[in-house]
Formats: sequence, C-alpha cells, structure tokens
Amino acid sequence: MPKMKTKKALAKRVKVTGSGKWKRAQAFQSHLKANKSTKQKRQLNKPGLVSASDKKRLKNLLQG
Repeated sequence: MPKMKTKKALAKRVKVTGSGKWKRAQAFQSHLKANKSTKQKRQLNKPGLVSASDKKRLKNLLQG
C-alpha cells in the first residue's frame, strides 16, 4: 500500500500553532470591499481558527 499524499491545497491554507490549534485566513475579503466598513475590513485581516468540528473533518487530508 503506497503512502497517503498530503492535500497540498489545505496545507497551504492552514498553519498549526504552538498549542496545536489550526490558524486560517478569514473569508469575505477578496472583493466587494466598497460595501464593507473600515472596521469590518480591518478585523478580517486577523487570522481565524479552524473550528473543532471542521478540524476533525480536515485532519485526514493532512495525514500524508
């Protein structure tokens, strides 16, 4: 049985923090920025964390 390959699309989008949480980028900031407030755009620049339920689902993709 060959080794499982890591899904590189996910590996490029997620970083693991020192405590084991997964850091990710926020959505809703690629376009239509004129409709969003300055505060909203500024807060979208901060990284988000992958939720526990999503982490369980995505963990198999990085097992490569």
